[in-house]
Amino acid sequence: MGMSVDRHELHDLVDQLPDDQVASVAAEVRRRLPVHGSDGAWPPEFFGIVDDPDVPTEVARNVDELLTSSGFGRGSL
Repeated sequence: MGMSVDRHELHDLVDQLPDDQVASVAAEVRRRLPVHGSDGAWPPEFFGIVDDPDVPTEVARNVDELLTSSGFGRGSL
């Protein structure tokens, strides 16, 4: 897939910018991009924070059983 005319023109315009304007223009372009997280690193820092040999390794597969065994959903009515 080729670049659109507008995108190609934008590349040309950026190439013509004086060096002293590049940082401010780059900051403006970054501001317009969607934010995907604080630094984009994957996995996030909180992954793997539970370090307990008693925690089952297949939590996602057995989530209903684990929640039930911990009392989730009982006595809340």
